[in-house]
Amino acid sequence: MIIEIDLENIAEEEMRKAAEILKKNGTVAFPTETVYGLGANALSQEAVEKIFQAKGRPSDNPLIVHIAKVEDIKSLVKQVPMEAEAVMRAFWPGPLTIVLEKTEILPESITAGLSTVAIRMPAHPIAAKLIEMAEVPVAAPSANISGRPSPTTGKHVLEDLKGRVDAIIIGGSCEVGVESTVLDMTGGVPTILRPGGITREMLLKVLDRVEVDTALKGEEGAVPKSPGMKYTHYAPKAQVYIVKGEEEGVSKKIKQLANEYKQQGKEVGIICFDETRRYYDKEVLKSMGSRNELKTVAANLFKVLRAFDETKVEVILAEAVEEVELGQAIMNRLTKAAGYRVIYV
Repeated sequence: MIIEIDLENIAEEEMRKAAEILKKNGTVAFPTETVYGLGANALSQEAVEKIFQAKGRPSDNPLIVHIAKVEDIKSLVKQVPMEAEAVMRAFWPGPLTIVLEKTEILPESITAGLSTVAIRMPAHPIAAKLIEMAEVPVAAPSANISGRPSPTTGKHVLEDLKGRVDAIIIGGSCEVGVESTVLDMTGGVPTILRPGGITREMLLKVLDRVEVDTALKGEEGAVPKSPGMKYTHYAPKAQVYIVKGEEEGVSKKIKQLANEYKQQGKEVGIICFDETRRYYDKEVLKSMGSRNELKTVAANLFKVLRAFDETKVEVILAEAVEEVELGQAIMNRLTKAAGYRVIYV
């Protein structure tokens, strides 16, 4: 079932159809402010397994549970520490996921056998309405085939999941464009397991200390406490290489590498910014926007990666952004898309 929803005038009757599918343990893809999610009843083992099947997702990769109201968290976690209450007040609804100790109400497949659960309250009006009408917490990873770039438009979801799920709600583009920040609040110091739309700098306005998990660097043997920590993600069909360094040195290196790949008979694409596109001329070129507007870059990242799949490009050479504030989330996704292949100049 394809359901098109106008954000300016959300049709309750259409939304009710999707909510009924969730109630009956079916699967529904829907827009959030971060990326499109693939939802199922988080309290049903049967429903949750359908998510893994549709995505081809490894079963040891935990899922995020989405709720409609703050009070809905009470049955899902053992306790809500004061620091967690503070960040919920500051950033919910919004692109922040909190990891807490779970109760037995949730099936093990949600948490990949961990004693913790990741919970988020989305701000997107369609997501919020759907979860409220379904009257159950909704487990929802990104609505794409596992490993592919996350979907930020309905078109992306249709490309990956049409025929694999019970319903797809199409409701425009996602504003944030990268998945939520995941914050582990089960230890002594709140720790970012995945950077996202809520930055460490923003969290430090509410919390005294915030650390960043070392597993984000992709070390071997790291136990995934959060979705997206263990596996290569966000990859287009072409091989991605990131080039890091000073602006002119980066463009020079990218042009050199592009020529080398062309001599090998390979089609080359380049990911750049509005400020640097003048350095390139003959390549398949896609800009993520101005490097001074990181919100725009984040919103465009997955669109650009997917756009290359519609070309004959075999190798993508990507410029890096500085890893500050939202740049941390952008580079986390881009580095994973490249399988940690980074060239320094």
